[in-house]
Amino acid sequence: MAEKVTAQMVAERAGVSQSAVSRVFTPGASVSARTEKKVREAASALGYRPNVLARAMVSGRSRMIGLVVAYLENQFYPEVLEKLSNALQAEGYHILVFMASQEAGTLDTVVEEILDYQVEGIVLASVSLSSDLASRCQAAGVPVVLFNRSQDIDGISAVTSDNFTGAFQVGQFLLAGEHERIAYLAGWEGASTQRDRQRGFVAALDVAGRRLHAWEDGRFEPSRTADAVRIMFDRSSRPDAVFVAGDQMALIAMDVLRHELGLSVPGDVSVVGFDDVPAASWLSYRLTTVRQQADLMVARCVSTLLRAIETPGAAPERHAIEAPLILRASARIPQGWTQ
Repeated sequence: MAEKVTAQMVAERAGVSQSAVSRVFTPGASVSARTEKKVREAASALGYRPNVLARAMVSGRSRMIGLVVAYLENQFYPEVLEKLSNALQAEGYHILVFMASQEAGTLDTVVEEILDYQVEGIVLASVSLSSDLASRCQAAGVPVVLFNRSQDIDGISAVTSDNFTGAFQVGQFLLAGEHERIAYLAGWEGASTQRDRQRGFVAALDVAGRRLHAWEDGRFEPSRTADAVRIMFDRSSRPDAVFVAGDQMALIAMDVLRHELGLSVPGDVSVVGFDDVPAASWLSYRLTTVRQQADLMVARCVSTLLRAIETPGAAPERHAIEAPLILRASARIPQGWTQ
């Protein structure tokens, strides 16, 4: 077995102190460019890798962030996961990614495991948090930021899109397009994003004295979404416009409408989604949708989390990022509407 390379060996080769080696491999530590160059050259030549866990035990800083996601089927979340990871790593943090379903008790188990790693903060992406679990995180001194979810829990920050206003725009858009039978395909009712989008959409119809022509629940699940579309259009008075709570469901809805039911989109029915996932712009779909501005959401999430880490006891922050309507070809565009 090869001899383990130590920081002292690197220091001797570079002609510096062991503390200088430690500073080079400590994010944010002060060290001259000349010293850093010598140390990194020596470390590379010897094959030295710093012991991150040992350094965390000494400094009391793990520089780790727990990132929890519920599912990756929705194209929005792999993109967000990459952006969050890159942004936090740029700030000198290491990312631990955990998967958690919406089933009762699953998140509790995952968060308990995350806390065992002595993380400095937690980001919950599209995952709901119980008040009891929030209290345990607060007692451990670990700040939590909800991403693409919002809950009224004291001490918990949240970053979302402005789901209500984004969906309100969709209602106005479809009304301006003179659609007569406007329907809504809902996501999972336990998600604040779904509830806010439905509220905003229905509010726009209410202002015009209109009501939903049809409503079905797709729960953000592929098979359930396809069934919901079949049910929604299995009637003599079928919808002429559908707002879908998420793009992943909207793409499935378009496939069922066009390839199974033989309907034209948007000739027979306009379809509007929410998220603006990469596939929404593909020529096969060209989906009109509300854009979640992932870059802005991630930047706000990271700044909120770092502030909470660096300023214990700081007041929680709630941010709703503007969500613009992106016009493509899946819905009839009213006269005078532009991008």
